[in-house]
Amino acid sequence: MTTEIVIFTVLFLLVSAVGFVAARWRRAGDLASLHEWGLGGRSFGSWITWFLVGGDLYTAYTFVAVPALLFGAGAMGFFAVPYTVVVYPLVMLVLIRLWSVSHVHGLVTPADFVRARFGSPTLALLVAITGIVATMPYIALQLVGIEAVLKTMGVTGDLPLIIAFAILAAYTYQSGLRAPALIAFVKDSLIYVVILAAILYIPARLGGWEMILAKAQAKFEATPSPGDGILLNANNQLQYVTLALGSALALFLYPHSVTGVLASRDRNVIKRNMSALPAYSFLLGMIALLGYMAIAAGVTPIGGDSNTVVPLLFDRMFPDWFAGVAFAAVGIGALVPAAIMSIAAANLFTRNIYREYLRRDATYAQEARVSKITSLVVKVGAVLCILLIDPQFSIDLQLIGGVIILQTLPAVALGLFTRWFHRAGLIAGWTAGMGAGLWMLYNISSPAHAHFAGSGFPLGRLGLDTEVTVYAGFLALIVNLVVAVLGTLLARALKAADGPDSTRPDDYTADRNDPRVHELETSGSA
Repeated sequence: MTTEIVIFTVLFLLVSAVGFVAARWRRAGDLASLHEWGLGGRSFGSWITWFLVGGDLYTAYTFVAVPALLFGAGAMGFFAVPYTVVVYPLVMLVLIRLWSVSHVHGLVTPADFVRARFGSPTLALLVAITGIVATMPYIALQLVGIEAVLKTMGVTGDLPLIIAFAILAAYTYQSGLRAPALIAFVKDSLIYVVILAAILYIPARLGGWEMILAKAQAKFEATPSPGDGILLNANNQLQYVTLALGSALALFLYPHSVTGVLASRDRNVIKRNMSALPAYSFLLGMIALLGYMAIAAGVTPIGGDSNTVVPLLFDRMFPDWFAGVAFAAVGIGALVPAAIMSIAAANLFTRNIYREYLRRDATYAQEARVSKITSLVVKVGAVLCILLIDPQFSIDLQLIGGVIILQTLPAVALGLFTRWFHRAGLIAGWTAGMGAGLWMLYNISSPAHAHFAGSGFPLGRLGLDTEVTVYAGFLALIVNLVVAVLGTLLARALKAADGPDSTRPDDYTADRNDPRVHELETSGSA
């Protein structure tokens, strides 16, 4: 254990030092503006964006929660693989359009776009609050990964987790988005080395894949749950499909995903990344199989915490020195997305709550200062989530966040292509979808938790004679869209005025006085 702790600590501190140094890396201007601190000066090229967005999307959820779900439930855990395959062609045109609009108008957040597009500060406020609330459990999930590694190494108590959070908070405060962008190079290199070693070395020690799958199947056959197994069954196939599709639709609605895209230098960077990022999906498929390897290795989670199965597998299978490297890869894999998520949530608060409702005349330096402070508050909230909440599977945190963030799809994603929706209809749709989603989440139970125990909603709760389950976010989105359409038709019938579309080149107001916007307008690359 001592060797593992020493190697983990050295690598963790080394990467943290890189985070502080990042404040001087590729800096073209003063960090006292959201364009520099929160978006890296909008200057990242293809390689940096690939590592940044990859590090942003493939998080501790990938290395801890997905294998833990396979360990506990079997084939359902593979939903993460198809959704990360279909998401890139699905969102490529959306992201290119969002980048172009944001590039020309100096927009920083998805709520900025909604405010400009529909002329509704209320709708923008709802989008901002939704983004912040959905991001909080996602940040907490990253800290779950660090906590699982610390438990495996025998490090107990909350103090080490708080120290790791404090270091993360410090270099994010100083360096902004440049810190995770630079750290992502180290993080992804470590992860590829560890996973490739695991996928080649561990099966050889366990007797091959046939033995691993046989032991996994034997475990699930011995459990009373009808929903587990190495194959899907009639009751969970629909949930698998809707969960994969719903998760794909939600992924790039998250503020941190948008932040990584908006930091790109031009449209071609986004196109190249959307075609290259599926390489991570291959890695994800191999990571998911670690859950079955843990079953074959006879791993017993620490204190019933299934999040520890992968660290325990590494500890049992690898030499101490390489286990330390593997633990560092998981820990660092949590730092990059946690930093980006806290920055994105802070930008939402600053631009769409503080500036809109508290101080309209805020300078760019004041915006940056408020965003930095808010990023610290967000991290504190994430730590409190971990200290106060004990989820059965940490993946539930991310899935619940997905149900919430999906309710911004009509305003953000559809709003990029059509102004048909009325702002009143979109607000009504958001209200109905959010209410339906939270009601369904509340009524999802498990032996360990009476409420909020996942995202698979049993259709039997709606009075149907079936045991089939469906992703709650998918149903909530349908409710949202139906109400938004009906609300828009009603508003049109009553001849309610639309808000001004300030995203048209001849009529926009977003950041008109920002020198950065004038530079973007004259660059000719929008």
